[in-house]
Amino acid sequence: MAKTIEVESKAINLIGSGTTITGDINSDGDIRIEGSIIGNVNARGKVVVGITGKIAGEITCKNFDLSGKVDGKVNAEKLLSFKSTANFLGDINAGKLAVEPGAVFTGTCKMKENGVNPSTLNPGKKA
Repeated sequence: MAKTIEVESKAINLIGSGTTITGDINSDGDIRIEGSIIGNVNARGKVVVGITGKIAGEITCKNFDLSGKVDGKVNAEKLLSFKSTANFLGDINAGKLAVEPGAVFTGTCKMKENGVNPSTLNPGKKA
């Protein structure tokens, strides 16, 4: 039986200001977005949307930092962080959420408590 070893990539992918990508992006490493993406972003590492960055689509990652604009859904396994310049419209699933004063968030948020959905802690009680 073959053994599989997962290696965490140290590479950081940069989508610069003035660049627009239409389509889905998949990465084993981290991604920093200063341009625009119309499509889904799937990364095993951290996704950072800078102040000039914009995404219209679904984002799935380990950690997520938003300083720019997102219209869509975010699935962050660990920490989702909205900086003061963030503008978010959509739905969130995250382990932890940090929001700086000034950030704009419109949508729904579901958080997990230590990796466990709180609604499963007491099956008789509705969340």
